[in-house]
Amino acid sequence: MRTVTTDVEVTDVEVDVVLPCLDEAEALPWVLARVPSGWRAIVVDNGSTDGSPEIARALGARVVHEPRRGFGAACHAGLTAATADVVCFCDCDASLDPGQLAPFVQEVRAGTADLVLGRRRPSGRGAWPAHARAGNLALARLLRRRTGLRLHDLGPLRAARREPLLALGLTDRRSGYPLEMVVRAADAGWRITEHDVPYLPRTGVSKVTGTWRGTWQAVRDMSRVLNGVPAREGVAR
Repeated sequence: MRTVTTDVEVTDVEVDVVLPCLDEAEALPWVLARVPSGWRAIVVDNGSTDGSPEIARALGARVVHEPRRGFGAACHAGLTAATADVVCFCDCDASLDPGQLAPFVQEVRAGTADLVLGRRRPSGRGAWPAHARAGNLALARLLRRRTGLRLHDLGPLRAARREPLLALGLTDRRSGYPLEMVVRAADAGWRITEHDVPYLPRTGVSKVTGTWRGTWQAVRDMSRVLNGVPAREGVAR
């Protein structure tokens, strides 16, 4: 039974949590129950056939439909639909607890960071397959070379202010979306921080990193982003 929680006090603040969703009916109740009180969950359905949209709506989430397949397409549809000052992103497969976002939001609202990322720490056997971890490590090294950022993870758990995020002009609509966000934020001079978060074995089958093929596709998408976004002056590739 999943029991991950956060001990950080959460007050009712204006926050939207974007949850890209593709056939996550089993995980949705656990995920939505952990969205902090007063925050709004935006479940972006990316073509589910298992009743996920109906479950999300019944549990009080706002449901947005994005017919164009792709992780980035779903995330950006949620960002566009959001209206809160601060927007968070979290996977909808129960591998990450949205309650862990509370200190992220506090840091953004306090003005000590512009983008806060979750560094995944596996909790439980099989939480993070070796091939997925290796691909993430390789990308983190490429990102460091490209931007100078000493980040360890490019995971989906993150928080930032909505208007500056929209102003970044993100264009990737596949697996490269999370990386493009970090690269463009770094080029814009954003303060980017990273915090450890528990990473649990996901519910159901991963659409991306559950297989070597999916991981390779994600790495290829992200490598294309690194090669396609021009480096700012003074930053070596």
